[in-house]
Amino acid sequence: MTATLSTTRRGTTSDATGDGHLARSSTSRRHTGDAHPPRPIEAPARRGAARCVKRVVDAVAALVGLALLLPLLLVVGLAVRLDSGGPALFRQQRAGLHGREFSMLKFRSMRAEQCAPPEGRHDGAGPLFKLHADPRVTRVGRVIRRYSIDELPQLVNVLRGEMSLVGPRPALPCEVALYDDRARQRLLVLPGLTGPWQVGGRSDLDWDASLALDLGYVHHWTAATDPVLLLRTVGAVLRPVGAY
Repeated sequence: MTATLSTTRRGTTSDATGDGHLARSSTSRRHTGDAHPPRPIEAPARRGAARCVKRVVDAVAALVGLALLLPLLLVVGLAVRLDSGGPALFRQQRAGLHGREFSMLKFRSMRAEQCAPPEGRHDGAGPLFKLHADPRVTRVGRVIRRYSIDELPQLVNVLRGEMSLVGPRPALPCEVALYDDRARQRLLVLPGLTGPWQVGGRSDLDWDASLALDLGYVHHWTAATDPVLLLRTVGAVLRPVGAY
């Protein structure tokens, strides 16, 4: 689950970066992804029937998952509120398919009253802000982030059709503003609750490596890709390398 500009809304709150990501200012060098020259944006191969099946599987799995995980979601929500006060959830604007913005849900893992990120500390990759030991993260927040429990409310986003079970991680709009044409190809598919980044090292990956994984998924997806990544996600969650 970075300035934490919290706005309470119907039991939820919005963080400027939520899970610790922060795009650099507009005066920063434009992020180009890697050393390769930009390529024209090309839509991934059309696999109409398989894509339709993917959407149906997403919706059914999200609905079943929410029903089965409801007791866990309630317990985690209560733990978040008791640990630090404030809402259990927050909403955050993210860039979805073709860059369309949507409100992504997460369990709140940071103290709502602490807004400013520590100065002079940055463990992230590329334009992303990340700290191995962020002092704003709560005790419960450290646990739910380590095991990706903070991401479970995004099953609602999957059910709504704003996300998929598997895909590139949804970026902040201010990060997308720094993308070149090659990096924008991440937006050709729905962002995912899990995906290549999640199973490939998460925050330990540099930008070039994470972009290469995402573009490999975008352009080489098949119906067999998602089940493999979902199975690998189980291992990644139980052995949370790069999760902080």
